Amino acid sequence: MFPLRLPLLAALVTVALCQYYDYDYQPVSMLGPSGPNCHQECECPINFPSAMYCDTRKLKFVPFVPTGIKYLYLQNNQIEEIKAGVFDNVTDTLRWLVLDNNQITNGKIEKGTIDKLTVLEKLFFSNNELTEPVIPPSKSLDELKMMHNKMSKFPSGLLSDKENLTSINLQHNQLTSDAIAGAFKGLKKLLSLDVSHNKLKKLPAGVPSSLEMLYADYNDIDGVGAGYLNKLPVLQYLRISHNKLVDSGLPSGVFNTTSLVELDLSFNKLQSIPEVNEQLEQLYLQANEINKFDLSSFCKYVGISSFSRLKHLRLDANNITHSSMPPEYSNCLRQASDIMFE
Repeated sequence: MFPLRLPLLAALVTVALCQYYDYDYQPVSMLGPSGPNCHQECECPINFPSAMYCDTRKLKFVPFVPTGIKYLYLQNNQIEEIKAGVFDNVTDTLRWLVLDNNQITNGKIEKGTIDKLTVLEKLFFSNNELTEPVIPPSKSLDELKMMHNKMSKFPSGLLSDKENLTSINLQHNQLTSDAIAGAFKGLKKLLSLDVSHNKLKKLPAGVPSSLEMLYADYNDIDGVGAGYLNKLPVLQYLRISHNKLVDSGLPSGVFNTTSLVELDLSFNKLQSIPEVNEQLEQLYLQANEINKFDLSSFCKYVGISSFSRLKHLRLDANNITHSSMPPEYSNCLRQASDIMFE
């Protein structure tokens, strides 16, 4: 149960006035006067006494957190360090910690801080100066966001006991395939992983079979290993746009898996349309070098119940036009409402 729910009208006003899209944040001005159990630099609304708002106050440090606080907002400051002791009163109560848009480095995070938070559920640490992840001991962690940092390594085993982790966002870092080789082992409930805008040369290894969304746009990936998707039986959304994919890097049928709903291979170097499953609904292939339209990529054969469920197909900015399609395409792609060539 999220603690900061307002009526619909107030929520709409919030969306219009603020830009806190990564978490369920409400401006403190809408939550009433501050209670007495609060750090002087922050506000703890009487209506929500378990939340402490310290955001957008030009803070240079993390203030001492009083007993009873479960939700701590520290985003949009100038924080450079986290000193030991600031979380001593909330080691077993703090659930959300928001540190986005600060200037924190690994060397300025002292022992006895984040490493003591045993029940943390959400850690938002984007837009800082981290060179490697900072992970609390909490086994309740379910959401981890460390986007727009300078991380180039992710030591194996850091997440091995995070059985409740469902979402990881690591985009806009400097991570290589070797750096994250053992990063995701041990996870059992992970649903979403975003490693876009890094330096990967292949899709991440060791991801759990529970994964439903994998985003790896803007990397240096030139192929997908045979059987990679067979290990991800419930994967629905796969995005590998803006990479270096070539035909020779894609084994036959590598994307032919029944679980996929959306596949984005746009802005690569493919010369042919890869084989996909009849259950796929969205396929993005724009800005490649495709020079032929092979209907067998979508349908091995066509019948009353055997046809492609594809609804949207983008082929613009390739070397084919609508005239490249064979006459019988309408039987195979009978549900396609949008096929773009230009």
